[in-house]
Amino acid sequence: MKILVINCGSSSLKYQLIESKDGNVLAKGLAERIGINDSLLTHNANGEKIKIKKDMKDHKDAIKLVLDALVNSDYGVIKDMSEIDAVGHRVVHGGEYFTSSVLINDDVLKAITDCIELAPLHNPANIEGIKACKQIMPDVPMVAVFDTAFHQTMPDYAYLYPIPYEYYTKYKIRRYGFHGTSHKYVSQRAAEILNKPIESLKIITCHLGNGSSIAAVKNGKSVDTSMGFTPLEGLAMGTRSGSIDPSIISYLMEKENITAEEVVNILNKKSGVYGISGISSDFRDLEDAAFKNGNKRAQLALNVFAYRVKKTIGSYAAAMGGVDVIVFTAGIGENGPEVREFILDGLEFLGFKLDKDKNNVRGKEAIISTADSKVYVMVVPTNEEYMIAKDTEKIVESIK
Repeated sequence: MKILVINCGSSSLKYQLIESKDGNVLAKGLAERIGINDSLLTHNANGEKIKIKKDMKDHKDAIKLVLDALVNSDYGVIKDMSEIDAVGHRVVHGGEYFTSSVLINDDVLKAITDCIELAPLHNPANIEGIKACKQIMPDVPMVAVFDTAFHQTMPDYAYLYPIPYEYYTKYKIRRYGFHGTSHKYVSQRAAEILNKPIESLKIITCHLGNGSSIAAVKNGKSVDTSMGFTPLEGLAMGTRSGSIDPSIISYLMEKENITAEEVVNILNKKSGVYGISGISSDFRDLEDAAFKNGNKRAQLALNVFAYRVKKTIGSYAAAMGGVDVIVFTAGIGENGPEVREFILDGLEFLGFKLDKDKNNVRGKEAIISTADSKVYVMVVPTNEEYMIAKDTEKIVESIK
Protein backbone atom coordinates (compact mmCIF):
# COMPACT_ATOMS: atom_id res chain seq x y z
CA MET A 1 0.00 0.00 0.00
CA LYS A 2 1.35 3.44 -0.96
CA ILE A 3 0.66 5.96 1.80
CA LEU A 4 1.15 9.70 1.43
CA VAL A 5 2.12 11.13 4.82
CA ILE A 6 1.35 14.82 5.31
CA ASN A 7 2.63 17.07 8.10
CA CYS A 8 1.38 20.64 7.78
CA GLY A 9 2.78 23.68 9.53
CA SER A 10 1.34 27.18 9.33
CA SER A 11 3.41 28.04 6.24
CA SER A 12 5.01 24.68 5.42
CA LEU A 13 4.12 21.15 4.38
CA LYS A 14 6.35 18.10 4.83
CA TYR A 15 5.50 14.93 2.97
CA GLN A 16 6.65 11.39 2.33
CA LEU A 17 5.27 8.76 -0.02
CA ILE A 18 5.89 5.46 1.76
CA GLU A 19 5.47 1.85 0.73
CA SER A 20 3.89 0.69 3.98
CA LYS A 21 4.86 -2.97 3.63
CA ASP A 22 8.60 -2.39 4.00
CA GLY A 23 8.80 1.30 4.94
CA ASN A 24 10.54 2.22 1.69
CA VAL A 25 10.37 5.98 1.13
CA LEU A 26 9.60 6.51 -2.56
CA ALA A 27 9.77 10.30 -2.31
CA LYS A 28 9.81 13.04 0.29
CA GLY A 29 9.99 16.78 0.40
CA LEU A 30 9.12 20.12 1.90
CA ALA A 31 6.93 22.95 0.69
CA GLU A 32 8.03 26.22 2.30
CA ARG A 33 6.73 29.79 2.51
CA ILE A 34 3.12 28.84 1.76
CA GLY A 35 1.11 32.06 1.48
CA ILE A 36 4.35 34.07 1.41
CA ASN A 37 6.46 35.39 -1.44
CA ASP A 38 9.16 33.10 -2.90
CA SER A 39 7.37 29.82 -2.18
CA LEU A 40 9.59 26.77 -2.71
CA LEU A 41 9.06 23.02 -3.01
CA THR A 42 12.09 20.78 -2.44
CA HIS A 43 11.32 17.30 -3.77
CA ASN A 44 13.62 14.31 -3.14
CA ALA A 45 13.20 11.17 -5.25
CA ASN A 46 15.40 8.61 -6.99
CA GLY A 47 18.50 10.11 -5.41
CA GLU A 48 17.78 13.55 -6.84
CA LYS A 49 16.84 16.80 -5.14
CA ILE A 50 14.56 18.98 -7.24
CA LYS A 51 13.79 22.59 -6.29
CA ILE A 52 10.54 23.99 -7.69
CA LYS A 53 9.91 27.70 -7.27
CA LYS A 54 6.23 28.47 -7.66
CA ASP A 55 3.74 30.59 -5.75
CA MET A 56 1.62 28.64 -3.26
CA LYS A 57 -1.09 30.91 -1.92
CA ASP A 58 -2.48 28.22 0.40
CA HIS A 59 -2.11 24.57 1.42
CA LYS A 60 -4.32 23.44 -1.46
CA ASP A 61 -1.79 24.91 -3.90
CA ALA A 62 0.98 23.15 -1.98
CA ILE A 63 -0.78 19.78 -2.13
CA LYS A 64 -1.35 20.19 -5.88
CA LEU A 65 2.33 20.97 -6.38
CA VAL A 66 3.36 17.93 -4.32
CA LEU A 67 1.06 15.65 -6.32
CA ASP A 68 2.33 17.10 -9.59
CA ALA A 69 5.88 16.33 -8.48
CA LEU A 70 4.98 12.76 -7.52
CA VAL A 71 3.56 12.02 -11.00
CA ASN A 72 6.06 14.11 -13.00
CA SER A 73 7.44 12.19 -15.99
CA ASP A 74 11.03 13.24 -15.22
CA TYR A 75 11.34 13.03 -11.44
CA GLY A 76 8.07 11.48 -10.25
CA VAL A 77 7.72 8.05 -8.64
CA ILE A 78 4.17 7.05 -9.62
CA LYS A 79 2.30 7.13 -12.92
CA ASP A 80 -0.87 8.75 -11.62
CA MET A 81 -2.65 9.67 -8.38
CA SER A 82 -4.68 6.45 -8.37
CA GLU A 83 -1.55 4.72 -7.03
CA ILE A 84 -1.92 6.62 -3.75
CA ASP A 85 -3.98 4.26 -1.57
CA ALA A 86 -4.43 6.52 1.46
CA VAL A 87 -3.25 9.71 3.15
CA GLY A 88 -2.03 9.85 6.75
CA HIS A 89 -2.15 13.27 8.41
CA ARG A 90 -0.12 14.21 11.44
CA VAL A 91 -2.38 16.11 13.85
CA VAL A 92 -0.79 17.65 16.92
CA HIS A 93 -3.71 17.73 19.36
CA GLY A 94 -6.65 15.37 19.70
CA GLY A 95 -7.55 16.34 23.26
CA GLU A 96 -9.50 13.65 25.08
CA TYR A 97 -11.44 12.79 21.94
CA PHE A 98 -8.96 10.34 20.48
CA THR A 99 -7.02 7.50 22.08
CA SER A 100 -5.74 6.21 18.75
CA SER A 101 -5.53 7.11 15.07
CA VAL A 102 -8.88 7.39 13.25
CA LEU A 103 -10.41 7.52 9.80
CA ILE A 104 -11.23 11.15 9.06
CA ASN A 105 -14.89 12.10 8.64
CA ASP A 106 -16.92 15.23 9.42
CA ASP A 107 -17.22 14.35 13.12
CA VAL A 108 -13.47 13.80 13.43
CA LEU A 109 -12.76 17.08 11.65
CA LYS A 110 -15.12 18.90 14.05
CA ALA A 111 -13.35 17.38 17.07
CA ILE A 112 -9.95 18.44 15.71
CA THR A 113 -11.39 21.92 15.22
CA ASP A 114 -12.66 21.92 18.82
CA CYS A 115 -9.06 21.28 19.93
CA ILE A 116 -7.73 24.43 18.24
CA GLU A 117 -7.75 26.34 21.54
CA LEU A 118 -5.44 23.67 22.97
CA ALA A 119 -2.99 23.93 20.04
CA PRO A 120 -3.63 27.27 18.31
CA LEU A 121 -0.33 27.22 16.42
CA HIS A 122 -0.64 23.68 15.07
CA ASN A 123 -4.18 22.34 14.67
CA PRO A 124 -5.36 25.06 12.23
CA ALA A 125 -2.54 24.13 9.84
CA ASN A 126 -3.29 20.42 10.24
CA ILE A 127 -6.94 21.12 9.38
CA GLU A 128 -5.93 23.13 6.30
CA GLY A 129 -3.90 20.17 5.06
CA ILE A 130 -6.78 17.73 5.61
CA LYS A 131 -9.30 19.95 3.83
CA ALA A 132 -6.93 20.57 0.91
CA CYS A 133 -6.33 16.84 0.42
CA LYS A 134 -10.03 16.04 0.68
CA GLN A 135 -10.81 18.60 -2.04
CA ILE A 136 -8.17 17.28 -4.41
CA MET A 137 -8.51 13.57 -3.56
CA PRO A 138 -12.12 13.17 -2.36
CA ASP A 139 -12.22 9.39 -2.84
CA VAL A 140 -8.93 8.57 -1.12
CA PRO A 141 -9.30 7.43 2.53
CA MET A 142 -7.60 9.72 5.03
CA VAL A 143 -6.44 9.02 8.57
CA ALA A 144 -5.58 11.38 11.42
CA VAL A 145 -2.62 10.33 13.60
CA PHE A 146 -2.40 12.37 16.80
CA ASP A 147 0.70 13.39 18.77
CA THR A 148 -1.40 13.20 21.94
CA ALA A 149 -3.20 9.88 21.38
CA PHE A 150 -0.45 7.55 22.65
CA HIS A 151 -0.48 9.31 26.02
CA GLN A 152 -4.23 8.91 26.55
CA THR A 153 -3.50 5.71 28.48
CA MET A 154 -2.04 7.71 31.37
CA PRO A 155 -3.92 7.15 34.64
CA ASP A 156 -5.86 10.10 36.07
CA TYR A 157 -3.40 10.60 38.93
CA ALA A 158 -0.64 11.11 36.32
CA TYR A 159 -2.49 13.50 34.00
CA LEU A 160 -4.44 15.64 36.49
CA TYR A 161 -2.91 18.82 37.92
CA PRO A 162 -3.43 19.63 41.61
CA ILE A 163 -5.61 22.67 40.87
CA PRO A 164 -9.38 23.01 41.47
CA TYR A 165 -11.01 20.02 39.78
CA GLU A 166 -13.60 22.25 38.12
CA TYR A 167 -10.87 23.60 35.80
CA TYR A 168 -10.45 20.11 34.44
CA THR A 169 -14.19 19.53 33.98
CA LYS A 170 -14.82 23.00 32.52
CA TYR A 171 -11.69 23.60 30.45
CA LYS A 172 -10.03 20.17 30.18
CA ILE A 173 -6.85 21.48 31.79
CA ARG A 174 -4.70 18.37 32.22
CA ARG A 175 -1.48 16.78 31.05
CA TYR A 176 -1.77 15.66 27.42
CA GLY A 177 1.81 15.00 26.40
CA PHE A 178 3.26 15.24 22.91
CA HIS A 179 5.73 13.44 20.60
CA GLY A 180 3.40 10.46 21.08
CA THR A 181 3.99 9.04 17.60
CA SER A 182 7.74 9.05 18.23
CA HIS A 183 7.47 7.50 21.70
CA LYS A 184 5.16 4.80 20.33
CA TYR A 185 7.47 3.98 17.42
CA VAL A 186 10.76 3.78 19.36
CA SER A 187 9.28 1.76 22.24
CA GLN A 188 7.81 -0.77 19.79
CA ARG A 189 11.00 -0.86 17.75
CA ALA A 190 13.14 -1.37 20.86
CA ALA A 191 11.05 -4.39 21.81
CA GLU A 192 11.42 -5.77 18.27
CA ILE A 193 15.20 -5.34 18.33
CA LEU A 194 15.41 -7.12 21.68
CA ASN A 195 12.97 -9.80 20.46
CA LYS A 196 10.91 -9.37 23.61
CA PRO A 197 7.14 -8.78 23.91
CA ILE A 198 6.51 -5.11 24.64
CA GLU A 199 3.75 -6.19 27.03
CA SER A 200 6.45 -7.49 29.38
CA LEU A 201 8.73 -4.43 29.33
CA LYS A 202 9.12 -1.20 31.28
CA ILE A 203 10.64 1.27 28.82
CA ILE A 204 11.75 4.88 29.27
CA THR A 205 11.87 6.68 25.92
CA CYS A 206 13.88 9.90 25.68
CA HIS A 207 12.95 12.04 22.67
CA LEU A 208 15.69 14.65 22.86
CA GLY A 209 15.78 17.38 20.24
CA ASN A 210 15.14 21.10 20.10
CA GLY A 211 11.84 20.09 21.64
CA SER A 212 12.33 17.28 24.15
CA SER A 213 10.14 14.93 26.13
CA ILE A 214 10.42 11.66 28.02
CA ALA A 215 7.76 8.96 28.37
CA ALA A 216 7.30 6.04 30.75
CA VAL A 217 5.98 3.14 28.66
CA LYS A 218 4.80 0.22 30.77
CA ASN A 219 3.63 -2.95 29.02
CA GLY A 220 3.33 -1.02 25.75
CA LYS A 221 1.26 1.84 27.16
CA SER A 222 2.27 5.37 28.10
CA VAL A 223 1.76 5.86 31.85
CA ASP A 224 3.49 9.25 32.17
CA THR A 225 5.24 11.85 30.04
CA SER A 226 7.11 15.06 30.71
CA MET A 227 5.25 17.51 28.45
CA GLY A 228 1.92 18.64 29.82
CA PHE A 229 -1.06 20.82 28.91
CA THR A 230 1.26 22.33 26.29
CA PRO A 231 4.73 21.38 24.99
CA LEU A 232 6.20 24.04 27.31
CA GLU A 233 6.19 21.82 30.41
CA GLY A 234 8.92 19.38 31.32
CA LEU A 235 12.59 19.35 30.36
CA ALA A 236 14.71 22.37 29.55
CA MET A 237 14.73 22.47 25.74
CA GLY A 238 16.27 24.45 22.90
CA THR A 239 14.32 27.66 23.53
CA ARG A 240 11.62 26.45 25.97
CA SER A 241 12.04 26.79 29.70
CA GLY A 242 10.35 23.55 30.65
CA SER A 243 8.82 23.36 34.13
CA ILE A 244 9.27 26.42 36.32
CA ASP A 245 7.61 27.91 39.42
CA PRO A 246 4.33 29.39 38.06
CA SER A 247 4.81 32.47 40.26
CA ILE A 248 7.73 33.50 38.05
CA ILE A 249 5.20 34.59 35.43
CA SER A 250 3.46 37.17 37.63
CA TYR A 251 6.80 38.24 39.12
CA LEU A 252 8.27 38.98 35.68
CA MET A 253 5.08 40.75 34.63
CA GLU A 254 5.49 43.14 37.54
CA LYS A 255 9.26 43.59 37.34
CA GLU A 256 9.49 43.95 33.55
CA ASN A 257 6.09 45.65 33.11
CA ILE A 258 5.04 43.12 30.47
CA THR A 259 1.93 41.03 29.83
CA ALA A 260 1.37 37.36 30.62
CA GLU A 261 1.43 36.68 26.87
CA GLU A 262 4.85 38.34 26.59
CA VAL A 263 6.21 36.25 29.47
CA VAL A 264 4.90 33.03 27.91
CA ASN A 265 6.54 34.07 24.64
CA ILE A 266 9.84 34.48 26.51
CA LEU A 267 9.42 31.05 28.11
CA ASN A 268 8.71 29.48 24.72
CA LYS A 269 11.17 31.25 22.44
CA LYS A 270 13.94 32.86 24.51
CA SER A 271 14.57 30.39 27.32
CA GLY A 272 15.89 26.83 27.63
CA VAL A 273 19.53 26.23 26.78
CA TYR A 274 19.45 29.29 24.52
CA GLY A 275 18.36 31.51 27.40
CA ILE A 276 21.00 30.14 29.78
CA SER A 277 23.89 30.09 27.34
CA GLY A 278 23.09 33.28 25.44
CA ILE A 279 24.68 31.56 22.44
CA SER A 280 22.40 29.16 20.64
CA SER A 281 19.57 26.62 20.92
CA ASP A 282 21.63 24.20 18.80
CA PHE A 283 23.40 21.67 21.01
CA ARG A 284 26.25 21.33 18.51
CA ASP A 285 27.04 25.02 19.02
CA LEU A 286 26.85 24.61 22.78
CA GLU A 287 29.20 21.62 22.76
CA ASP A 288 31.73 23.51 20.65
CA ALA A 289 31.51 26.54 22.93
CA ALA A 290 31.73 24.49 26.13
CA PHE A 291 34.34 21.88 25.25
CA LYS A 292 36.49 23.68 22.68
CA ASN A 293 36.31 27.26 23.94
CA GLY A 294 35.66 26.71 27.66
CA ASN A 295 32.47 28.80 27.67
CA LYS A 296 31.04 28.40 31.19
CA ARG A 297 27.48 29.43 30.35
CA ALA A 298 27.35 26.93 27.49
CA GLN A 299 28.57 24.25 29.91
CA LEU A 300 25.95 25.36 32.45
CA ALA A 301 23.21 25.10 29.83
CA LEU A 302 24.27 21.53 29.02
CA ASN A 303 24.41 20.69 32.73
CA VAL A 304 20.88 22.00 33.30
CA PHE A 305 19.56 20.02 30.34
CA ALA A 306 21.29 16.77 31.33
CA TYR A 307 20.29 17.12 34.98
CA ARG A 308 16.61 17.47 34.14
CA VAL A 309 16.72 14.48 31.79
CA LYS A 310 18.53 12.46 34.48
CA LYS A 311 15.95 13.38 37.14
CA THR A 312 13.05 12.46 34.88
CA ILE A 313 14.54 9.07 33.96
CA GLY A 314 14.95 8.31 37.66
CA SER A 315 11.41 9.42 38.50
CA TYR A 316 9.91 7.29 35.73
CA ALA A 317 11.80 4.23 36.91
CA ALA A 318 10.17 4.88 40.28
CA ALA A 319 6.74 5.40 38.72
CA MET A 320 6.92 2.04 36.90
CA GLY A 321 8.55 0.12 39.75
CA GLY A 322 11.73 -0.39 37.76
CA VAL A 323 13.00 -0.16 34.20
CA ASP A 324 14.09 -2.71 31.61
CA VAL A 325 15.05 -0.46 28.71
CA ILE A 326 16.17 3.17 28.29
CA VAL A 327 15.89 4.46 24.71
CA PHE A 328 17.42 7.61 23.23
CA THR A 329 15.96 9.12 20.06
CA ALA A 330 15.53 12.35 18.02
CA GLY A 331 18.29 14.78 17.01
CA ILE A 332 20.26 14.93 20.25
CA GLY A 333 19.30 11.48 21.50
CA GLU A 334 20.40 9.81 18.25
CA ASN A 335 23.48 11.89 17.49
CA GLY A 336 24.92 12.97 20.83
CA PRO A 337 27.10 10.26 22.42
CA GLU A 338 28.67 12.81 24.78
CA VAL A 339 25.27 14.09 25.91
CA ARG A 340 24.00 10.52 26.41
CA GLU A 341 27.02 9.66 28.57
CA PHE A 342 26.60 12.91 30.49
CA ILE A 343 22.93 12.12 31.21
CA LEU A 344 23.52 8.51 32.23
CA ASP A 345 26.42 9.25 34.56
CA GLY A 346 25.16 8.60 38.08
CA LEU A 347 22.16 6.52 37.04
CA GLU A 348 24.03 3.21 37.09
CA PHE A 349 22.12 2.23 40.25
CA LEU A 350 19.16 1.52 37.94
CA GLY A 351 21.00 -1.56 36.73
CA PHE A 352 22.79 -0.69 33.50
CA LYS A 353 26.42 -0.44 32.47
CA LEU A 354 27.21 1.86 29.57
CA ASP A 355 29.67 0.56 26.97
CA LYS A 356 31.54 3.70 25.94
CA ASP A 357 32.75 2.20 22.68
CA LYS A 358 29.25 1.10 21.67
CA ASN A 359 27.93 4.52 22.73
CA ASN A 360 30.10 6.14 20.06
CA VAL A 361 27.29 5.83 17.51
CA ARG A 362 25.25 8.44 15.65
CA GLY A 363 21.94 8.01 13.88
CA LYS A 364 21.90 4.21 13.93
CA GLU A 365 20.06 1.54 15.91
CA ALA A 366 22.35 0.24 18.62
CA ILE A 367 22.43 -1.36 22.04
CA ILE A 368 24.96 0.76 23.91
CA SER A 369 24.94 -1.05 27.27
CA THR A 370 27.35 -3.86 28.10
CA ALA A 371 26.48 -7.50 27.50
CA ASP A 372 26.08 -8.15 31.24
CA SER A 373 23.91 -5.07 31.85
CA LYS A 374 20.61 -5.84 33.61
CA VAL A 375 18.96 -2.86 31.91
CA TYR A 376 19.33 -2.26 28.18
CA VAL A 377 20.33 1.19 26.96
CA MET A 378 19.59 1.77 23.29
CA VAL A 379 19.71 4.28 20.47
CA VAL A 380 16.71 4.00 18.14
CA PRO A 381 16.30 6.65 15.41
CA THR A 382 12.70 7.78 15.37
CA ASN A 383 10.53 7.35 12.31
CA GLU A 384 7.25 9.15 12.91
CA GLU A 385 6.34 9.10 9.21
CA TYR A 386 6.57 5.31 9.07
CA MET A 387 4.47 5.05 12.23
CA ILE A 388 1.84 7.30 10.62
CA ALA A 389 1.93 5.15 7.47
CA LYS A 390 1.50 1.91 9.44
CA ASP A 391 -1.40 3.31 11.48
CA THR A 392 -3.01 4.55 8.25
CA GLU A 393 -2.56 1.17 6.57
CA LYS A 394 -4.07 -0.67 9.55
CA ILE A 395 -7.18 1.55 9.63
CA VAL A 396 -7.74 1.52 5.87
CA GLU A 397 -7.36 -2.27 5.75
CA SER A 398 -9.90 -2.64 8.56
CA ILE A 399 -12.60 -0.80 6.63
CA LYS A 400 -12.19 -2.75 3.40
